Amino acid sequence: QVQLVESGGGLVQAGGSLRLSCAASGTDFSMLAMDWYRQAAGKERELVARISSGGRTYYADSLKGRFTISRDNAKNTLYLQINSLKPEDTAMYYCAAPKNGYWGQGTQVTVSS
Repeated sequence: QVQLVESGGGLVQAGGSLRLSCAASGTDFSMLAMDWYRQAAGKERELVARISSGGRTYYADSLKGRFTISRDNAKNTLYLQINSLKPEDTAMYYCAAPKNGYWGQGTQVTVSS
């Protein structure tokens, strides 16, 4: 059974930083292209960043510069570093391998002004 478990969210003041983690199990993580998505209350889910199995990265244009996606295949873990947090970054953040149908349960990020 494949599991993706996010952690690292929380309440942080604007300007702060967070590192989200996504621990994968039950699959060959190193072979997966992995995404981070987010969904704010009342809004559609949006892609934040993507990393291929080979480490190539992609970021949503509006989010470039503050977000860094990375992976540690030895630890079966995906990361999302978020710097200079803004109140509009408040959302549930999900890790996923959408092409394989794998989604985590999400971790809440709340940014206070």
